[in-house]
Amino acid sequence: MTLNQALLSLEGLSVGDAFGECFFHYPTEMIATRTFPPDPWRWTDDTHMALSIVEVLRDYGYIHQDALAQAFARHHSEDPRRGYGGGAMRLLGRVSQGNDWHMVAPTLFQGGSYGNGGAMRAAPIGGYFAGYPGRAAHEGCRSAEITHAHPEGQAGAMAVAAAAAIAAHPTKSSGADFLTAVLPFVPIGLVYTGIEQAIDIPPDAHTVAVEQLGIGNRVSAQDTVPYCLWCTAHHLDDYETAMWVTVAGLGDRDTTCAIVGGIVVLSVGQLPPEWIQRRERLPEEFSTGQIADS
Repeated sequence: MTLNQALLSLEGLSVGDAFGECFFHYPTEMIATRTFPPDPWRWTDDTHMALSIVEVLRDYGYIHQDALAQAFARHHSEDPRRGYGGGAMRLLGRVSQGNDWHMVAPTLFQGGSYGNGGAMRAAPIGGYFAGYPGRAAHEGCRSAEITHAHPEGQAGAMAVAAAAAIAAHPTKSSGADFLTAVLPFVPIGLVYTGIEQAIDIPPDAHTVAVEQLGIGNRVSAQDTVPYCLWCTAHHLDDYETAMWVTVAGLGDRDTTCAIVGGIVVLSVGQLPPEWIQRRERLPEEFSTGQIADS
């Protein structure tokens, strides 16, 4: 278990989140020419909720669900204008008022949310449990349960956390091998089926991946995570290319880039300095090397 790896994943996640968010506001033609949007790149609720993940891992060494629910609610109340979805705002508002998340989460969306919010913040869990994808998937599920009572929402978080734990110990395996290695840690369902489908899509078939896997337009785990893991699997050695390929799918581009960024950086081991400089600063305590000493 290493907090520094969780922090590294948070950096990659936050840069990806902020980078992807830019292309909701600037011309998407800039993607083809790989032209950077103007900085600073402002990060969203994807990063904001991941801060709580890292905070709880620091304080407890595992996902303490009640503590995480309170951290989510506190951070949201301190800075609610980060692009939170309506369901998350309702849940966190009620937690802030003293309601039990166990009671509130299942009432969202008639049976619980299967959105991609659990997955978008899960990569630092895999960083923390680097090399232990089973443990990472378990804790990823626990982190998602607070806001995503639906099994698919939890499966998305499990897949991302496991993928991050595997990426932190990279091998020379193919992209298909990487995706195959993730599958045992994902429960059978739509997310699982999507990852299975991704295994058979060649690394140069981006259009096919977009069309068959989804790009988060429905903001569901099942139409977001398989595409993200496909992008990750074929670019584990190149953070910059991973980001440009991921954002080229458009869709829910801040979240897809956050997921991919949080995983790929664990394989690469560092971020391009220019990308970090362009991103809005994280709170000081979450800077690499700081939180471990707090």
